Amino acid sequence: MRVFLISIFLVVGMLIQFKGYAQKIDTVYHINGNILTGDFKKMNYGVVTWKMDGMGTISLEEPKINTIKSNKQFEIKLKNGFIYFGSFDTSGIDRKVNIIISNGSELVNVDDIVEVYPIRRSFWMRTSGNFSLGLNYTKGSDVFTSVISGNIDYRKRRSYYRLAWDSNNTWQGDSITATKVDISLNWQRLFKKSWSLGIVLGASQNLELGTKLRLDLTPLGIRDIVYNHWNRLWAGAGISVQREIPYDTTSSVSNDLAGIVTTVWKVYKYTNPKVWVDANIVFIPYFTGDERYRANFNLNPKISIVGNDLKLGFRFYYSYDSRPPNEASSGSDWGLNLEITYSLH
Repeated sequence: MRVFLISIFLVVGMLIQFKGYAQKIDTVYHINGNILTGDFKKMNYGVVTWKMDGMGTISLEEPKINTIKSNKQFEIKLKNGFIYFGSFDTSGIDRKVNIIISNGSELVNVDDIVEVYPIRRSFWMRTSGNFSLGLNYTKGSDVFTSVISGNIDYRKRRSYYRLAWDSNNTWQGDSITATKVDISLNWQRLFKKSWSLGIVLGASQNLELGTKLRLDLTPLGIRDIVYNHWNRLWAGAGISVQREIPYDTTSSVSNDLAGIVTTVWKVYKYTNPKVWVDANIVFIPYFTGDERYRANFNLNPKISIVGNDLKLGFRFYYSYDSRPPNEASSGSDWGLNLEITYSLH
């Protein structure tokens, strides 16, 4: 009897282990006929992040995928804005795949898929991010500059959270001569037909523009204009509630209501050398106080130097304020910095 029970436990243990192992095996069928097995991590901007035994994590471009098979559950977004929650199965038709959902299946073109993220219980596996660092020093002028920026993303069904930061500081000797800091916490909820709702909580500082601290809360309506396997262009508009504290103690703290219109463009070129380009422009007209508007532009191209995890690029920003907090402050600020970026997951 004891031997029988031990045998049962061993068999059950082996089945559980086999099941856990089997759930990690996904299959991608290449257009040249090769069959790749491994762990499907995610897909965005035309690239599948794929883990294979012995080869580690690799990247596979979407145009080279014929079809996919996986029993894992994914959040799958198409370029027409529709979102599915299901698994993948082969279709028998070139460049098409079946999305298996609770009430059936949907046959879609592989090129119509713009995002795939596994639905996982692990907090760590639902988290990704980028961390960038840039430094410069010249002995002759005794000027040192530093740039620290990055973001951490956390995904759930139909929604994600992003914590982003960007700090630019310049020292001459022991004194800081310029500083620009932006920190934001974003939440987005995805809907059908390429629409999303976003809320942004932000804090910023800019010595050149005379802003010691600006706090803002901004709800946004977001619409994807173009979203395919190599780029995403979206626009958003909303209302921003702001509180601004100037460096000049003779100027008063202001509480304002402003509009916000923004356009964001993300590009990915997957042929070597691999290139990423992030760009955005924001226009902020004020509804309260004196006639005033602000504008921000950011450009951040990067090129891969080690796989997709380590990148080299530069970050350019330009900020304009038609009516800065005090007359002594400049109405514009800009900067250009070289940086190295490490990507997590």
